[in-house]
Amino acid sequence: MTVIWQVDAFTDRPFSGNPAGVCLLEEEADEEWMQNVAKEMNLSETAFLYPEEGAYRLRWFAPDSEVDLCGHATLASAHILWEKGYAEKEDIIEFHTKSGTLTASLKDEWIELDLPLLDEEETEIPEGLVEALGVKPLYVGKNAFDYIVEISSEEQLILIEPDLTKLATITARGISVTARSASEEYDFVSRLFAPAIGIPEDPVTGSAHCCLGPYWEKKLNKSSFTAYQASERGGTLKVQVKGDRVLISGKAVTVIEGLILV
Repeated sequence: MTVIWQVDAFTDRPFSGNPAGVCLLEEEADEEWMQNVAKEMNLSETAFLYPEEGAYRLRWFAPDSEVDLCGHATLASAHILWEKGYAEKEDIIEFHTKSGTLTASLKDEWIELDLPLLDEEETEIPEGLVEALGVKPLYVGKNAFDYIVEISSEEQLILIEPDLTKLATITARGISVTARSASEEYDFVSRLFAPAIGIPEDPVTGSAHCCLGPYWEKKLNKSSFTAYQASERGGTLKVQVKGDRVLISGKAVTVIEGLILV
């Protein structure tokens, strides 16, 4: 039997933020089994980790496929390691992943992740994007994972009701839509739609902020931000651009603990 937890990430309240599965293994598991568990959990990502050379090997699975980088499931994994006593509070946790070595450290009540910067380049608007989103972009860029779409206002962002069938035909992990915040509490807001990998809308996307951070750095002429992902569940992130890395901080709450019986 294997223990699995469900953790709400990028929030300090249960039933908000982005839920992630966290499965702590003694050793590497069969890939098909991990994919089946992720499909059974039916969360945007389930993290699988096991000890490796004084650190942890970490892999992330969406319901339909393995992904190369996931911020909220990394934050959830670090939260479980500290909460359940697998790591001391002062420890810096190292994860070996498909996106290189990532670290997590505890700063007051915030978990700070050290993630790779994912820069974007301006690109032509892909066919069907404007129709699928129903809004006119101010800017469209693309990085290794996602399209980045800036629009005119937070109000417009919140009102988006995308055509997910059309959006799924666009070749990218997801479509990250962003705007300046209408409030002084946040610097920018965003939403991310990823129907191509089985996620209609991701509640809070840490990896998207590896691109949104440097994007807004150029526009706002600052390197530290407080951001809000304006999904139905919603979530708050602190973002700091630091060279070729992005420090992304959030809180987390454990909601469910259970056993995998097969």
